[in-house]
Amino acid sequence: MTAIRASSILPARRDDIELHTADGLRLVGELALPADRDPAATIICLHPLPTHGGMMDSHVFRKAAWRLPALADLAVLRFNTRGTTSVRGTSEGEFDNAVGERYDVAAAIEYAEFAELPNVWLLGWSFGTDLTIKYGCDPAVRGAILLSPPLRFSTETDLAGWAESGKPLTALVPEFDDYLRPDAARERFAAVPQAEVVAMTGAKHLWVGDAENVLDEVVRRVNPAVPVPLPRQWDGPMETGDASAYADRTVASFADRPVPGPVPEAGDEPD
Repeated sequence: MTAIRASSILPARRDDIELHTADGLRLVGELALPADRDPAATIICLHPLPTHGGMMDSHVFRKAAWRLPALADLAVLRFNTRGTTSVRGTSEGEFDNAVGERYDVAAAIEYAEFAELPNVWLLGWSFGTDLTIKYGCDPAVRGAILLSPPLRFSTETDLAGWAESGKPLTALVPEFDDYLRPDAARERFAAVPQAEVVAMTGAKHLWVGDAENVLDEVVRRVNPAVPVPLPRQWDGPMETGDASAYADRTVASFADRPVPGPVPEAGDEPD
């Protein structure tokens, strides 16, 4: 048995993919599937703010793609929203303050439908949670999980749409989040009766050191047939990934720089 580390890549079928938006852009991404069987469910990853380093390889999503097909029978679809760059490449277009990104979310959901991926869930992180809340309540989507939701671009109308749908909505909220902490999150998400707010003890907005706990909570909801906590060791072939290209982006991904978009409420910091 070998310990599963941050750089561990477990067996899966991995294909580079392209998404095509209704407004004519080509987005780059990857689809990871279980190596030798059909997936039981699917997660579509919507990454943090690209102006602050967010991308399809943001560390929680990279670990999800490298582990969950093997450990939890999940398909993991991740991609760069418009104007976003990672090792996979750069998606066409420009960051559009959660406006044009509606077409990016729709393109990802459409791809999952076309590929006949089962039980589609959205997994948004920070800015990606706003995209999830605003544009993810689609008939093809089973439910959504939100990591560190700042609720910066989302409106009460967006939350009302989820409330009306009845679809499951889980918010994993770090105890020491920089933007929205558990008690405040419970107040904001009270507008969605079925919403579950989970306080993640000791965690912070970037989930550094807490990715395993996040993946356990995701699997608990998306494929409850899989026991959690997930294994921390692997008995089988394993590759090692190179994350050095992002060594300067983990901390900088939410640096205190001005961000276009809605004006934060008093006391808020830019996401």
